[in-house]
Amino acid sequence: MEILGIVAFIVAMLFSVMVHEFGHYITARRYGMRVSEFFLGFGKRLWSFTKGETEFGIKAIPAGGYCKIEGMAPGDEMPVGEEDRAFYKASSGKKLIVLGAGSFLHFVLGYLLLFVLFAGVGTTQVLPVIGEVVPNSAAQAAGIQVGDEVVSINGVKVSVWIEDVEKIRNSEGKELTLGLIRDGQEITVTATARLTDVEGTKRYLLGIVNTVGVQRTGVIESTTKAFTLTKSFITESVKSLISLPSKIPALWGQTVRGEERDANGLVGVVGVARVSGEAVGSSALTGSERLATFLLIVASLNIFVGIFNLLPILPLDGGHMAVAIADEIRAFYARLRGRARPAAIDVTVLTPVTLVVFVILACLTLLLLVADVINPVTFNL
Repeated sequence: MEILGIVAFIVAMLFSVMVHEFGHYITARRYGMRVSEFFLGFGKRLWSFTKGETEFGIKAIPAGGYCKIEGMAPGDEMPVGEEDRAFYKASSGKKLIVLGAGSFLHFVLGYLLLFVLFAGVGTTQVLPVIGEVVPNSAAQAAGIQVGDEVVSINGVKVSVWIEDVEKIRNSEGKELTLGLIRDGQEITVTATARLTDVEGTKRYLLGIVNTVGVQRTGVIESTTKAFTLTKSFITESVKSLISLPSKIPALWGQTVRGEERDANGLVGVVGVARVSGEAVGSSALTGSERLATFLLIVASLNIFVGIFNLLPILPLDGGHMAVAIADEIRAFYARLRGRARPAAIDVTVLTPVTLVVFVILACLTLLLLVADVINPVTFNL
């Protein structure tokens, strides 16, 4: 099962790459740019076919993919008669849309996975079903039984137990009317919560212990929950990227000196794949919980990759977007001075900077790979 989880993760990531590159492809074609290649993987060409002017296919190294848009820089050669279809000749707005489409679809994919999680698979929640009645409690005195499902409190329908239970805790000793489902029949009971000391805190309790299980939510609620969690993942991804440089020294110590890996520290793709495998193969989780954990991992990783690609550094999409924005700023100042629009910035001039960034990212990737292999993070799934 663990191997199955790792394979599923690899397939999910390759699919995410295809979605990312499709974003570039479809928007570039929409704006009349020439797209000559769309490949999954790098290295030697294994299989391909040509449709229109674009060659689609698979290459030997499944470590990503690419969509080749012609004319990224002024020095790139274009087929005769198609010079105006070069990427660098497009307006800055069109460039930004094409460049940002990949990350945008990462966010869309992450959101859809979370929606499927809430609406189709379900999440582990405290359910309004009584699993235990505390002896000599208000619940026992009211005749509440194990297996009863609380469907309303004071006439208000129960929807999310962890929120609705606050009506009991805030009842201040007033009588509560509970609607229950027992053996398929709806009944009504009255009970008065008693003020009880819980680890030094006084709370009004009935004396019931609810069951925990996987529960799906409705379409509308799932839409909202998926949006909220997507926003949370975006926020956490930004925080992680901001704190990334400060975590590299600790990663070095965990890799070279064998110090214990921090579960909240940096984890590479290999580490995430292993965690995915552990989640799918865990005997401590139910089938639904395994699938839910897998969807959470893939969704959060898609959102993180989407944010990472927007960093304003070359060779990332965000770096090219920064160049497009700089082009527009230069054009704006030229208009203010009554001058012609300056030529587009040639990104090849920035090649030395791109190479430096590439080397840094490659070194970090290698460090994470070694750490994930020789000193993996343990999550106790």
